[in-house]
Amino acid sequence: MSTRIEVRFNPGADERSAILRPLRAHNLAKAGDSKAQSIALLVRDEHSDEIIGGLAGEIFYRWLFIELLAIPEETQGQGTGSRLMDMAEDIAREHGCVGIWLDTFDFQAPEFYQRHGFSEFAHLDNFPPGHKRFFFQKLLA
Repeated sequence: MSTRIEVRFNPGADERSAILRPLRAHNLAKAGDSKAQSIALLVRDEHSDEIIGGLAGEIFYRWLFIELLAIPEETQGQGTGSRLMDMAEDIAREHGCVGIWLDTFDFQAPEFYQRHGFSEFAHLDNFPPGHKRFFFQKLLA
């Protein structure tokens, strides 16, 4: 087979899907069906019903990966973030997850995750420059 490599910045969904297809086939052959399932916990403004934050993640291979957590500034300190994390943990347990993992930056309150029982399992220095990116996990009993 003859190939060529093309550089593409900001690839479209079709290009990303084309890359994912052989990767997912390989993963399926080696590790079985991940039974991937996306979740979202939406924080809405009570008056306008607009989504103003929330939590988004994916359950696969019996782990919940929390990809996004956004707490509206106006609600910080009211327990919204803790409620979202508790709800996500409940969902993970209901789906038989072994644990939860996520990544965050030093300027995004990593102490919040530590207060919720997460422990660091890796970090990257100078990502972004002058900062640190943390990777946290929480095992579920």
